[in-house]
Amino acid sequence: MIYRTVCPTSDVPNHPTLKIGLIGVLLVNLGTPDSTDIPDVRRYLAQFLSDRRVIEFNPILWKLILHCFILRTRPQKTSKAYRAIWMKESKESPLRHYTREEAVKLKQRLDPTETTLIVDWAMRYGRPSIGDRMRALQKEGCDRMLIVPLYPQYAASTTGTVIDEVARELLTMRWQPAIRIHPAFYDDPAYIEAVATCVEKHLSTLKWQPEVILASFHGLPKRYLLSGDPYHCHCLKTARLLRERLRLNTNTFRLAFQSRFGKEEWLQPYTDEVIAALSQNDGFKRLVVVMPGFIADCVETLEEIGMQGCETFKKAGGTHFSIVPCVNYSDAAINMLETLIINELCGWWSKC
Repeated sequence: MIYRTVCPTSDVPNHPTLKIGLIGVLLVNLGTPDSTDIPDVRRYLAQFLSDRRVIEFNPILWKLILHCFILRTRPQKTSKAYRAIWMKESKESPLRHYTREEAVKLKQRLDPTETTLIVDWAMRYGRPSIGDRMRALQKEGCDRMLIVPLYPQYAASTTGTVIDEVARELLTMRWQPAIRIHPAFYDDPAYIEAVATCVEKHLSTLKWQPEVILASFHGLPKRYLLSGDPYHCHCLKTARLLRERLRLNTNTFRLAFQSRFGKEEWLQPYTDEVIAALSQNDGFKRLVVVMPGFIADCVETLEEIGMQGCETFKKAGGTHFSIVPCVNYSDAAINMLETLIINELCGWWSKC
């Protein structure tokens, strides 16, 4: 047991008692509104879309567009999407539910007694915030922290903004903990195996066989790629490794990018257009979509692809459509996270 305290000394009156000696592991996902109510959705979107890493645009003009137009209309549409996938029993979004349960199960794997290591979770936008959980971990005695952005492929607008937020929190701390940021794991064998296992498990539950499996990644504006963002390259390598692991070819395992926003060109091909073309132009009737860039199911996987994508495919003439659940808190997911974290804690944790 490493846990210890820094206690008051006789010659320094009122010296605070501080806990030190533990390691904190903080899983960080994108974020979610607190409810499907429009004010909560608007608050979440305002924080998300105000991030300069997410929207790389003239900040003064974008603030005007955001507050005068987008936040007056988009919350209603987004609220409807969240209502379609909201978890009624626990009264929360799937993203919050799955991320929290990943942390719970990971704690049981790594250190259930929390004598050397504490596992926690946070959201980049919304609650619980990165700052809140970093302070909570420090209060519990964590003087070393591993931050794990749950984005397999690096993008400045995802992993980059997590690092920004961690740095901002460190600026407020008198005694800063040692920090490690888990790197992108787009080609890590543990990640590829976890996603492939989930694909195989899902296919085994279907009473039909897909003619095509489409890997859909979240999109980014093309100019981000041209500015040096490695995200596109990471997605292509993930897709290639998954294709090889599943023993498929480029005709039966394809790649596309979803969730484009605005009028500028984004990474192509676009998922909605590919889904329609697979049936309408190519004559395929049975399609399965996997979303490897998402570790936990969310509105983009369940509503955008699971509902809108299904409707698009069937309107184009398709007959069978299904989405592969994200790794969520499956055994495959926890195996993956355990492997990634133990590898990254080498030199810090005696159990490595």
